[in-house]
Amino acid sequence: MLRLIDTFPTNTIKDLEYRVGRVFPFGATLCENGAVNFSIFSKEATSCTLVLYHHGQKKPFVEIPFPEEFRIGNVYTMMIYGIDVETTEYGYRFDGPYCPERGQLFDRTKVLLDPYARSVSGRTVWGKEPDYKDSFQHRGQFIRQDYLWEGDKPLEKRQCDLVIYEMHVRSFTRGRGSNVNRAGTFAGIVEKIPYLKELGVNCVELMPVFEFDEFENSRVVDGRRLYNYWGYSTVDFFAPKAGYAASALFGMEADELKNLIKQLHRNDIEVVLDVVFNHTAEGNENGPYISYKGVDNRTYYLLTPEGKYYNFSGCGNTMNCNNPVVRNVVLDCLRYWVSDYHVDGFRFDLASILSRDEDGAPMVDPPLLDTIAHDAVLGKCLLIAEAWDAGGMYQVGSFPSWGRWSEWNGKYRDCLRRFVKGGAEDAPELFWRIRGSNDMYGNRSAAASINFVTCHDGFTMYDLVSYNNKHNEANGEGNNDGTGDNMSWNCGVEGDTDDKEILDLRFRQMKNMFNILLTSRGIPMLLSGDEFGNTQFGNNNAYCQDNEISWLDWSLLDNGRNWQLFEYLKRLIAFRKAHPVLMGSKFNFGHNKTGYPELSFHGLNPWEFDEGAPQLAFAYMYAEDHEKYGTKRDVFIYVAVNAHWEEHTFGLPIIPENMHWYLAFNSEGVYYDTGREKRLQDAGSLTLCPRSSAILLAKQ
Repeated sequence: MLRLIDTFPTNTIKDLEYRVGRVFPFGATLCENGAVNFSIFSKEATSCTLVLYHHGQKKPFVEIPFPEEFRIGNVYTMMIYGIDVETTEYGYRFDGPYCPERGQLFDRTKVLLDPYARSVSGRTVWGKEPDYKDSFQHRGQFIRQDYLWEGDKPLEKRQCDLVIYEMHVRSFTRGRGSNVNRAGTFAGIVEKIPYLKELGVNCVELMPVFEFDEFENSRVVDGRRLYNYWGYSTVDFFAPKAGYAASALFGMEADELKNLIKQLHRNDIEVVLDVVFNHTAEGNENGPYISYKGVDNRTYYLLTPEGKYYNFSGCGNTMNCNNPVVRNVVLDCLRYWVSDYHVDGFRFDLASILSRDEDGAPMVDPPLLDTIAHDAVLGKCLLIAEAWDAGGMYQVGSFPSWGRWSEWNGKYRDCLRRFVKGGAEDAPELFWRIRGSNDMYGNRSAAASINFVTCHDGFTMYDLVSYNNKHNEANGEGNNDGTGDNMSWNCGVEGDTDDKEILDLRFRQMKNMFNILLTSRGIPMLLSGDEFGNTQFGNNNAYCQDNEISWLDWSLLDNGRNWQLFEYLKRLIAFRKAHPVLMGSKFNFGHNKTGYPELSFHGLNPWEFDEGAPQLAFAYMYAEDHEKYGTKRDVFIYVAVNAHWEEHTFGLPIIPENMHWYLAFNSEGVYYDTGREKRLQDAGSLTLCPRSSAILLAKQ
């Protein structure tokens, strides 16, 4: 029998055999011969020891120092035979200089998590109190790459065709009335896929699903446990959050997440992950040793000349993302999630940090962003930047893109919020935002603009029209956390009310914002629950709330107004999908073969419009050329907006003789299925009540 020399063990310890391993890939990899290959980088360590535990045991059953001949360059590598991968956990000890003023923090008494661990134990059951005496709480585990994908792959949709739906995995199904069997888990979302299909969204953006510690900075306020609930504090970039999996006790969290992605793909829904590469859970100089700090602190973090942490993230540390080694970690991570989990794209939290050099200064051509944009594996991924950071850098409209990066358009959000509550002076800017922000993305396309009104960070849509001020008292920070500038209006009463007139106005205002959002050029994004008026009771920073403040209240769909809001938005999304002119990505708004401009703006009288003047009533019209967009016939879409507190009548543009105007939507609560719009009796004008909007369709 032929036996390959490079797989033959050369050393023994207890009942294990081992030999020098393979440098790539980093992490712990199961090999064809039953062995496990371990590979880890450290530039400044003087030695490394592999530490193996039986599951749940506080003390290791063996520690194996890496012989010097097992180090290749700055990589320690070892192949071990005889490990029971189902019952073993692992970590590393690193020895080296301890010199804080130089940023060197080696401590061989610490056992550290592998930065490339594909699975992490320690938080398998969400909210289970950890053993704080255990100095090694986050342990690496092994997973088999044997998931049956059944032909699945990333969907690679055209970006401007997307309607993104941002959700928190736990919040989405944990609340009242969700009626799922495995609430708060990846499996719970699978049970809600028919709902997502009915709503019409075709891309879900999952808030962080990389392993994090919900007990980071956990505390009890007024008898209620508060957590690191959102997860924007990564423990491990390569492992799914075990506490989000109903099957995590059986070591199946990876398969459960993969099944969610496969089932979403089968229903034509893409998956985007919210990723946090700007900092980690190790905090500042007083934070815990989990992984990077003890593996190679000076490589992984941005440090001041005194060895302290730069804090451009606002969370204690900042990853040294443009260091070549760290850059490769990020790239390896992204490639792994695309190739092994089939995700369709990524939203990068505080992405401006990724453009800072090792001194924290902004770079003109950040190598990490450049490499991600041009990477072969990531070539079809949606790349979304949150184009600002906590250090004061704001790059909305100027984020380095190479024609690939899109941006959360914070200017769209702010402008639309201000206008709808009565900001006439914001109208001139809003016209640019409706066009796809071609003033900002003119050298790219409308696909660069992720248009949104609300997201996880801030008020929900219902709270935006119900509160003038934030109400974050439950966070235990004296209501000092969260932004005070919400650009919101409570419509006359702060918070809950039974006043029918105020409630009618609130729901009308929400529909006004949805009407503009879904008829703007760019990629629209919705916050989960906004479609049925979910509330956080005025909390605009629910980062710590694992309770009814954050959980979606599905019972709201039993309320007439909330159910109608859902039905309205469902049809509005279908309307957008039915008219490709709304999803156009190019900025050529001139006359097309209809004989009209593809996009034109109007005052109360058609074609009379002062784009630079403050105003509260205006309209815009799309001319959909059937030849250009491959539809059956030409149509015109006219959106009338009245943000004034008085009624206004709009004169309608003259259209070809064989066409008629039909009402598709009116924010007073009128909506029709696509193809069943109501023909207007008066073809020459449209009257809107105060603070309302309408969408008309002209067709044969």
